[in-house]
Amino acid sequence: MLAPEVEETADDIAEMEVRGAATIARAAAEALAAQARASDADAPAEFRHELRAAARRLKDTRPTAVSLPNALRYVLKGMDGGSVADLRASTVEAAEDFVAQLDRAQDDLGAIGANRLRDGDTIMTHCHSTDALACVEAALDDGKHVEAVVKETRPRKQGHITAEQLREWGVPVTLVVDNAARRYLDDCDHVLVGADSIAADGSVVNKIGTSMLAVAARERGTPIMVAAQTLKLHPDTMTGHTVEIEMRDETEVLSDAERADLGNPDVENPAFDVTPPRHVDAIVTERGQFPPESIVTLMRELYGEGGTEPWAEE
Repeated sequence: MLAPEVEETADDIAEMEVRGAATIARAAAEALAAQARASDADAPAEFRHELRAAARRLKDTRPTAVSLPNALRYVLKGMDGGSVADLRASTVEAAEDFVAQLDRAQDDLGAIGANRLRDGDTIMTHCHSTDALACVEAALDDGKHVEAVVKETRPRKQGHITAEQLREWGVPVTLVVDNAARRYLDDCDHVLVGADSIAADGSVVNKIGTSMLAVAARERGTPIMVAAQTLKLHPDTMTGHTVEIEMRDETEVLSDAERADLGNPDVENPAFDVTPPRHVDAIVTERGQFPPESIVTLMRELYGEGGTEPWAEE
């Protein structure tokens, strides 16, 4: 039986009440800890079965956000011991360790990314990324003045969240519709985005519209920095796995009434796109900054030659 916290977390992730790769990863780890605490399993095998079932429930909510399975891998890998009590304690400890590392990782990443931002720089953002904002926050802490052009990022307008956070920090913000991005690139010193996952060849999977922005930025000569914790590296891509692009609810684009008024056209709402590595200047992680083509070296160091699926039934 799944703990209520697991079901609630899964629903919140699926409905994007919980969003952002690091936030999703944290929520998933904490949900597994809640499952471990709530379990009344009598035997170790039953406990492991419950934890794997909880992990599968969480994993199936967002197929593109690789931080989610990487968080599950970390916690389930820490599930060790001969008794149910040992398994419970080790699982909770692994989840707490993961969250602690997550907190440090974003601070370290922010400090590294801030070194690429100069006093007086203007950045352009797309969607909402806590990793990208960590770079801005660290730059502000260093006494640098930063301004921002924030794309709305339709259809869910996650750019509004970014604009609100930046204004709370005192950053001057110009909010623009997505189609105006190229017009304002000449006024920007950097494009700063996050990532939902990064493939072994350095391709960046991020909110739909990132690839189009990257092409325009490359044409205008505006450097593109991707801020992404290592939990967003996609180890399965080392074995030829293709990152699945999630399709969101069509009503995010058109309401049922609007669709009927237009004669019921087909509607597609991809959540993400893939930006080729040739359009990216640097990928900034808590382990340092890397040219996209060398990210596979870091990936091998952290994950070996490919991903594992500890949530699978034995």
